[in-house]
Amino acid sequence: MRKGVIVVLVVAIAAAVWAGQKLLVPKTPEGFASGNGRIEATSLDIATKNGGRLVELLVDEGDFVTQGQVVAKMDTDTLSAQLRQAQAKERQTRDNLESAKAQVEQAKSQLNLAKVQFERAKELLKKKLIARAQYDEAESSFQVASAGLTAAKAQAVAAQGAIEEAQAGVETLQTQIDEATLHAPRDGRIQYKLANVGEVLGAGGKVLNLLDLTDVTMSIFLPQTVAGKVALGSDARIVMDAIPDKPIPATVSFVAAEAQFTPKQVETKDEREKLMFRVKVRIPVSLLKEHIKQVKTGLPGETWIKLDASQPWPDNLKSPFAS
Repeated sequence: MRKGVIVVLVVAIAAAVWAGQKLLVPKTPEGFASGNGRIEATSLDIATKNGGRLVELLVDEGDFVTQGQVVAKMDTDTLSAQLRQAQAKERQTRDNLESAKAQVEQAKSQLNLAKVQFERAKELLKKKLIARAQYDEAESSFQVASAGLTAAKAQAVAAQGAIEEAQAGVETLQTQIDEATLHAPRDGRIQYKLANVGEVLGAGGKVLNLLDLTDVTMSIFLPQTVAGKVALGSDARIVMDAIPDKPIPATVSFVAAEAQFTPKQVETKDEREKLMFRVKVRIPVSLLKEHIKQVKTGLPGETWIKLDASQPWPDNLKSPFAS
């Protein structure tokens, strides 16, 4: 009998606790929607375009970098040697072009002389002052000189083409040398070192991972009945678990076109088991830049979205950062 009473008391206490928790959980105000998520930022890999040995890392994990800043260098000894060889070849092709141009001028002179002699031979043959054989010889000399000029011009064109090819080789090697110096593609914070000095990387080998802290979002998952009321550009607030008293202003930047099961990292089990629509809110770039040192990714929080633009924000969701 006593055992039955104890069981009843335990059930009663559990029911009371559950009811108390339900009463303590604040209801979502009318005209608003909310969901749990984590702060995310665009992640970029800084990689080497060409294979080679990593010789220098100029940043460390956690460092802030600016767009265009040099962050790493690859070995260029072999490329530099190839560049010097290509430059020597280019100089040789330029010398060859000058020689070809001189041959063209010489061929023109020979052709002019052969033409004069051929014209004179024509007149002398008409007057029967020379033999046919002499005329034929003058004609042949003229044709040979003409062919010689054509060949000289072809050599000059080929020499010009060789220069352009050599220039392309020099430019390609210089580009590869320039690309061996890796730059930050955007402002951001170095999240991970993906390679160490001395490692040999293949083409496309990843060296560093960068977080763009000017592109920070939080994704939440809402049921169809709520997601259908969310408009792009809607006003939103992000309440971080770490700073619940300082809601962060944001705007809706994405609403999924199709429903999906929510991912495992969503804290609420009931939400994970339902088909929901993903909604993403983005924090203003100006605010992020102003507090760039404090921006952290992966932190959990809750996003509130205003469904009715005419509704004022409740006092607990008014942001000290909003203008």
